Amino acid sequence: MNPGLPYKSALIVGAGSGLSASLARLLAREGMAVSVAARETEKLKSLCEETGATAFVCDALDEAQVAALFDALETQSGPPDVVIYNASARARGPFATLDPREVKRTLMVSAFGAFLVAQQAASRMLAKGSGAILFTGASASVKGYAQSAPFAMGKFALRGMAQSMARELAPKGIHVAHFVIDGAIRPRGRSDPDDSTLDPEAIAQTYLNVLKQPRSAWTWEVELRPWVERF
Repeated sequence: MNPGLPYKSALIVGAGSGLSASLARLLAREGMAVSVAARETEKLKSLCEETGATAFVCDALDEAQVAALFDALETQSGPPDVVIYNASARARGPFATLDPREVKRTLMVSAFGAFLVAQQAASRMLAKGSGAILFTGASASVKGYAQSAPFAMGKFALRGMAQSMARELAPKGIHVAHFVIDGAIRPRGRSDPDDSTLDPEAIAQTYLNVLKQPRSAWTWEVELRPWVERF
């Protein structure tokens, strides 16, 4: 375990090949035991082989599956010290013609799934008086774009929940933080000499920096954007 990191284990929900994979690699290198969860785990096989992470099948919108995920972790290795919610969904189009079913799904994945995961995490962290819950937001968390109302609705809800949680749980030893990712994340290995897109490895490093913050100076939100991005 890294002496500067007060946590031993992490769970990443909504894991894939992008930011969550960078997070898994970095946290594993820091000596943490990493678990990853997704609706389909076949895509995570190479990541698990590389990092030693354990994969779990879980639909974050299913209350029973989320509870079963945390029960399984608790039985196998104990409740995770860090939980990262990285799942997201998006529906685009003119407001007047949006499909209500796609709007509902976007809201459910972005916000309700986060609630289910965070509630399970918080209930266990409260029992031991420590832990960290991190949420991946977007520029849509603070500004709604044209023809992207559902995404803004979901991300605004996520940010509001994170802010409320931080105020309630920080005094009880649980660090809650929300990350505004304001810009496109480049695929791993793709060259970008101008740094016009966000490097997922750099984003992951910021998550780690937040996890290492002394509790006398915790932050609840960080904004990350490439240097060319307009505020």
